[in-house]
Amino acid sequence: MAIAPSGSAKPAEPENSAPPVGEVDLSTSEATPALPDPVSGYANLDTAFHHLLETVSANRPGDDLNLIRSAWAFCIQQHAGQMRASGEPYIGHPLEVAQVLAEFKMDSTAIAAGLLHDAVEDTDVTAAEISKRFGEQVAHIVEGVTKLDKIKFANREDHQAENIRKMLLAMVTDLRVVMIKLADRLHNMRTLEHLKPEKQQRIARETLDVYAPLAHRLGMGKLRGELEDLSFRYTDAYSYKQLSEEVDGLRGDGKVFLDKIVSTLEGKLKESHIKARVEARIKRLYSIQQKLTKHAIPVDQVFDLFAVRVITESEQDCYAALGLLHAAWRPVPGRFKDFIAMPRPNLYQSLHTTLIAEGGHQFEVQIRTEEMHKVAEEGIAAHWKYKAGDNVSAKDEQRLAWVRQMMEWQREMSDPNEFMSTLRIDLYPEEVYTFTPKGKVIVLPKDGTPVDFAYAIHTDVGHATTSAKVNGRIVPLRHKLRNGDIVEITTQTGHNPSRDWLSFAKSSRARNKIKHWLNENQRVRAIEIGQKLLEREGRKFKISLDRFKEADYDRVASEYGLAAHADLLAAIGFGKYSARQTLNKLEPGSTMPVEAEKPAEGAVSNTLSHMSDAVKRVFFGKGSESLQVEGQDDLLVYRARCCNPIRGEAIIGYVTRGKGVAVHARSCPNVQNLLYEADRRIDVAWAEDTHSDSGPKPSTYPVRLIIVCDDRSGLLKEFTAIIAEDGTNIRSVDTKPSVDGVVNVDFVIETLDLRHLTRLTQNLRKVPGVRDVLRVQKI
Repeated sequence: MAIAPSGSAKPAEPENSAPPVGEVDLSTSEATPALPDPVSGYANLDTAFHHLLETVSANRPGDDLNLIRSAWAFCIQQHAGQMRASGEPYIGHPLEVAQVLAEFKMDSTAIAAGLLHDAVEDTDVTAAEISKRFGEQVAHIVEGVTKLDKIKFANREDHQAENIRKMLLAMVTDLRVVMIKLADRLHNMRTLEHLKPEKQQRIARETLDVYAPLAHRLGMGKLRGELEDLSFRYTDAYSYKQLSEEVDGLRGDGKVFLDKIVSTLEGKLKESHIKARVEARIKRLYSIQQKLTKHAIPVDQVFDLFAVRVITESEQDCYAALGLLHAAWRPVPGRFKDFIAMPRPNLYQSLHTTLIAEGGHQFEVQIRTEEMHKVAEEGIAAHWKYKAGDNVSAKDEQRLAWVRQMMEWQREMSDPNEFMSTLRIDLYPEEVYTFTPKGKVIVLPKDGTPVDFAYAIHTDVGHATTSAKVNGRIVPLRHKLRNGDIVEITTQTGHNPSRDWLSFAKSSRARNKIKHWLNENQRVRAIEIGQKLLEREGRKFKISLDRFKEADYDRVASEYGLAAHADLLAAIGFGKYSARQTLNKLEPGSTMPVEAEKPAEGAVSNTLSHMSDAVKRVFFGKGSESLQVEGQDDLLVYRARCCNPIRGEAIIGYVTRGKGVAVHARSCPNVQNLLYEADRRIDVAWAEDTHSDSGPKPSTYPVRLIIVCDDRSGLLKEFTAIIAEDGTNIRSVDTKPSVDGVVNVDFVIETLDLRHLTRLTQNLRKVPGVRDVLRVQKI
C-alpha cells in the first residue's frame, strides 16, 4: 500500500531529486540507480504509461496489455482529483509501482493489480467490483495488499502486526501480493521527504524491521540494499550524512587501489583462459554503519569496504578463479565461505574470500556465475514465469517454505507483538550449517544450540531432548554450534521442555514450540491454583462457591475483558487479579465495600486518586505518579532494571509473582522471553504529565549514555557544556580509552522523557569527532 500523510495524499518524487541510493560504481563519482528511474523523470504520465507497456512487452512478450490498459483507465477515473503531499496528481504513484513490477518481470495480472492496489483502500471501489471488472486473481491480490483500516486496534503496533500478518497469509497463496507490497514501499521510501519527521521515522523504521528483511529472504539483494539505505537516511540522518562524507573522502584512493586489483585479476584470468568479467564496488552505507556500530571501528578499517566481484560462465570456473586469487594474494584465515556448495536459505550462491594486498590492505572478492548473479540481485523475481493455473517453481517454493512454516506457527500466536517478534527473528537469520550423524545438513541461526537442532528435526524430538553430543563430545544444551559441527541428540520418553531453554534457544521454530508447550501446560496449572485461591478466600469469609453458577463467573470474566470462567481462574492463578477482589465481584460487598464507579476513560488523575499507596510507589522519582494500571488498585508497580523505560517510550507490564507489576520497554530483549505467558501481561500507560513551572519539579529518569569518539583534548568539556546548557543533571561520568585512538565516554544523566533524551543525543552527535552515541538500557 502507499503511505499517505492523511486521506489519500501521498509523498511524491520532487523535481531534480537525487537518484535512488545504490551501489557506487567506482569508475564514476555518482551513485548508480539500483532500480528503474522514477516516473517524474518523464515528460508526462502518458509517456510514462507507454514506457510501462514497452517494458512489459520486452520482458514478457505475449502478455495481455489490454488488461493493463483497462486498469490504468480505471485508476485514472477512480483517483481523479486526488493529490499527493507534494501537490502532484496521485495517479503517478500507482504508475510508479507498476513500472517497478514490470522491471521485476511480473505478469500483466500483477501489474494491473499494482495499478489498482490502493483503489479499495482510498476510493469507494469494492473488492467485488474489482473482481467483476478485472477477474478474481486481480481482486485477490488487491485485497491482499489492502490495509485493515476499518478495524479498530488497541495501538499502532497491533495494527501494523495484523496488516503484515494479512499480507503474509495472502502471500502464501499468491506471491504477487508481496511483490506489489515491496514495489509500493520502494516508491514511498523514495518520496518520503514530503511527510512529517515523525512519520518519516516510523515508516523508515518499519521498512528496516520488516520490508528490507523480507526482500532479503526472497533473495532480492538489489531491492533490499536500496530500502536499507533510504531508511538509514531518515532513521539516523546525522550518521548518514557523516558516513557519506567519510566514504566520499576514501573513494579516490579506493578507486586507484581497486583499479590496480581489477587490472591484475583480468590479466590472470585471461592467461588462464577463464572467461569472466570483473566488477568493482563499494559496500552500501547501511551495511558499513552496521559494521561500525558492531565493532566500534573507523571506516577505513572495514575490511570489505571495497570489493571485487568476479562473474564467470560456469561453476567450475568459479573455483578456478578462486585458485588464481589465492595464488596472487594471501587469503585472510577464516574469511572464506562457500555458498555455492551450501546455498543460503534464500538460495543465494557465491564464493566469498577476503584477501590482503600490498601494504596490508584487505579487500573482499565474490565469485559467482551469471545465473547466480541474477538470482543474487533479483531473487525470486529472477525466474518469475507465473501463468494462470501454474504452480510456483521448486526453487521459488523453497524460498517460500519459511513463510508457510511461519504462518502455521502464527495460528498459535494470538498476541500481535509475539507475532512481530517471531517475524523479526525469522526474517534476517545469520546461518550456521550443522550435520546429523548421517550427514544431513541442518541450517540454524547464528549461535544456534542443540535445542534448536533438535526442534529442527522434529517437535517431539525437541520436547524429549535430554542431552547432546557435538563432534562426539557431550556438551550442555546451551552450547553454541559452529559451522561443520556434527550433532547427536539424546531423547527420553516423557521428558518435557524447560522454561530455561527460552534463554538460549535462537530459532523461531524452537522458541515457538517451547512457548506453546509452556503456555498450554502452565495454563492448566494456573487454573488449578486460581481455583484453590478462590476457595481459600471463600472459606475465610464463609462464602460457599457452590452458590455461584457458571454464568456468574462468565459475568466477572467479561468485566475483566476475559472470555470465560477458565480464563478468569487462570488469571487469578498467574497473579494478575486478586482472589478477594474477584470474590467481591461475584457477590458485591461480601469481602469489601462495593467498588467505586469506574472513572471515565482518560480521567487519569481521577484514576490515580482511587489507587492505593502501593500503586503510587513507582520507582521513577520522589512522589511520582507516572504510571496508570488499568482496572487494578492493589498492585505494586516498578520499572524493570533490565531496560529502565522512560516517559514517552512504548511500555508493557508483566505481573511478577510476589513483586507486583514490572514495566518493560517494548523493545526490551527480555520482553521476547515473556511473550509466551500472555496471561501475565497487563495494560500500563504513562499518566498525563501535569507538572507546571510553578508546581513541583517533574520526575526524572536516570539514563546511561556511551559516547564513542576520537581521543582529543577538550572533548569532555564540550560534552558537559552541551549537557549543562540543556538543563540536564549529570550523575556520573567515566572515560575508557582504547589503543586505536578511540575513547568511550560513559555518562549517567537525568532525563525528563524520550523527547528530551533524543534532543540531547542529537546535540552530542554534532560534536566533531563523535562517532556514535549509544543508550545502554541497563544502568
